[in-house]
Amino acid sequence: MENSKDNGGKISFESALDKTGFGLYSFLNTMLSGLAIISMACLVYGSTIVVPASACELQTTGSQRGILVAAPVIGLILGAPLWGYLGDTRGRRSMLILSLLSSALINAVSAISVNWIMLMILQFIASLLSAAQYTLSMTLLSECVPMGKRNLVVLLVSSIFMLSQGIMAALAIPIIPFTFSFYLSTLDIYWNSWRTLVVVYSLPSLVAACCFYFMQESPKFALVKGDEPRALKILAAIHRVNHKKGAVLEIKGLIPEVLLRDMGLTAKDQLVPLFKAPLLKHTIILSFLFMFQLTGSFVTWLPTIANRVIRMIEIGEADGMTICEILNADIEMPVDPNAVPCALNTTSLLIVLLVGVFQSVINAFLTVVVVNRAGRRNTAMVVAAVVGFCGIMVNLVPNTIGTSVFFGGFLMGIIVMGLYTAIAVALFPTHLRAMAMALTMTAGRITSFAGIQIINFLLFSNCDLGFYLFAAIFASSAVIASFLPDDRFLRKSPPKNQES
Repeated sequence: MENSKDNGGKISFESALDKTGFGLYSFLNTMLSGLAIISMACLVYGSTIVVPASACELQTTGSQRGILVAAPVIGLILGAPLWGYLGDTRGRRSMLILSLLSSALINAVSAISVNWIMLMILQFIASLLSAAQYTLSMTLLSECVPMGKRNLVVLLVSSIFMLSQGIMAALAIPIIPFTFSFYLSTLDIYWNSWRTLVVVYSLPSLVAACCFYFMQESPKFALVKGDEPRALKILAAIHRVNHKKGAVLEIKGLIPEVLLRDMGLTAKDQLVPLFKAPLLKHTIILSFLFMFQLTGSFVTWLPTIANRVIRMIEIGEADGMTICEILNADIEMPVDPNAVPCALNTTSLLIVLLVGVFQSVINAFLTVVVVNRAGRRNTAMVVAAVVGFCGIMVNLVPNTIGTSVFFGGFLMGIIVMGLYTAIAVALFPTHLRAMAMALTMTAGRITSFAGIQIINFLLFSNCDLGFYLFAAIFASSAVIASFLPDDRFLRKSPPKNQES
């Protein structure tokens, strides 16, 4: 750290951020970041519930449903680098608010889709616009809390993210069973429960946008942009909320950072450094780690899988069968004449909610108890190995309860997302951080798109192969993660330039 006497009393940004403390503002920022990520999940992954519920009205085939579920992922792939660039050059908070408002509007409009193609296009655009919400909210949060708490808040937000699919299920449970149907002659469609649910999935984005309006921009972004007075003003505002009324942040000035205008503001200037030493190694490894996080493809189809398993149990045909045997069983399901056509079973939605709660609880446990002792990299390696083992065991246990337990353990693999995100925040410098996170996560979303399509095909054709293949790939990420630096030592010896 630079000596303040040698810099006219000025201190480094990290020292100034430490002085703001960790209090109410930090807590609010953490909760809002979680809300922003849940908002993104509702817009992108809400299709996992909406698509099967709309299948009867839109008359979609199995392949069309696969496209509908995967199209929003393509939006994330294409939108993430663009929003990463805008966030690094135009500001985290302002671009985040723009993303929240625009994506919510388009998603709400998709509720009046007259066919599956219109629904696909509008939800693709909505997801394209929502691609900023994960990376920018995480980046904004990490740049507004002291370094000592940064790892904690990023992983806590990841715990909130784990609840997203459960929250989607919780919102669907009271809405999907409704049997109302109002004819809209202008569009020649019926307004029913699944269309209502689409609109409801836009509400978290609107709430988050309103809340972020009252939050501060990243002080680190302001400083790197060369606006020291604004950075000091933001730090003072954070300090006031974190401390008692009347508390004053006594800082004479901040040691200048490398300015954005000296680095260049083009996308090329932000991309090229990520593919040159010393960042190239981190870019490649994290890209592969996100790419090998394939349990998300199974999580996407969890409502459909859970619905099939529950209905098989209800008719007494699931005894002694594995998950794949249940999915491939050639048994005609009884139809409830009082139920909404194509609606998911309420019990299956409760299971989706329960899985989300377990994912969140386990992630929180790792964050609070394990990560500080073992480190993020080492924790991710152990999780990858255990989850891969569970995926392989799914079809080796000929018992409904046993296979379901291992399947649930396999779904816990999504918790590595938070660990990888926290690692990325620590390894990449401020002016490249949003772009680096967007780029590495985009690599993961490309494989996620492919995985969703592959699983949609394999679940009902060669289910066993799907589990063995995806579980083995996921487990291999433990080896890849071993090439990252041990973050326990990084925390003990922070870089001299204070980029974190």
